[in-house]
Amino acid sequence: MTVTIKTPQELEKMRIAGRLAAELLEMIEPHVVAGVTTNELDRICHEYMTQHQGTIPATLGYGGPKNPFPKSICTSVNHVVCHGIPTDKPLKEGDILNIDVTVIKDGYHGDTSRMFKIGKVAPFAERLIQITQECLYLGIKAVKPGAHLGDIGAIIQQHAEAHHYTVVREYCGHGIGRVFHEDPQVLHFGKANTGMILKAGMTFTIEPMINLGKRDVKLLGDHWTVVTKDHKLSAQFEHTIAVTETGYEILTLRSEEQKTEDRGRKIENTN
Repeated sequence: MTVTIKTPQELEKMRIAGRLAAELLEMIEPHVVAGVTTNELDRICHEYMTQHQGTIPATLGYGGPKNPFPKSICTSVNHVVCHGIPTDKPLKEGDILNIDVTVIKDGYHGDTSRMFKIGKVAPFAERLIQITQECLYLGIKAVKPGAHLGDIGAIIQQHAEAHHYTVVREYCGHGIGRVFHEDPQVLHFGKANTGMILKAGMTFTIEPMINLGKRDVKLLGDHWTVVTKDHKLSAQFEHTIAVTETGYEILTLRSEEQKTEDRGRKIENTN
């Protein structure tokens, strides 16, 4: 496994890319309403990236000539776990939606996602979203030099299962930098004190996918869209993280998010 340690100059470029990815999710929020199609959301994001930010949508054409991803963002609705392809189907009241965006700026990637609620959603959907975000924050809180990759997955799995949810195991976080997906793989389950030791300068995503029902998933015929086998809801949040000399830096933090250190500490104390 080859993991790239970013230089201070590279980290600064990743901060810029991460900030632009976060800005993209902030920009699209007012447009995520009942009646809009995910194709329209994709169009708005594509125009914002290419015309306003001067960024490149990393997903557009990703995967090579045989089966390139056809859109500039991923939109995963309800029981879609990840990699949902935008369509002309309108969103409806009560839907939950993950929008996953990755921008490239000056050769470096910023990758992040968040959940959106379409109007008033069912209490069980609201709860799933809340716990999934808490899983992300707790996973981030485990990041520091000398910690193990397994520490991240262990705390995420513990928190999800304590609330009777399941963790998707087939898809994981990943190293990121000049390359969209690089080592290491960041699992969202596992045992503490196992796996690679974290070092300052590492950059990777943490992106837990948490299911309301069973953890089993299947890949649809488009070879991109992943859904829950039991068709129960799934939720996901994602941030790009840098390991610092003293802990971590969230490169894709949005302005509306509270301090994750405080959130994580409060959540940890309830387990």
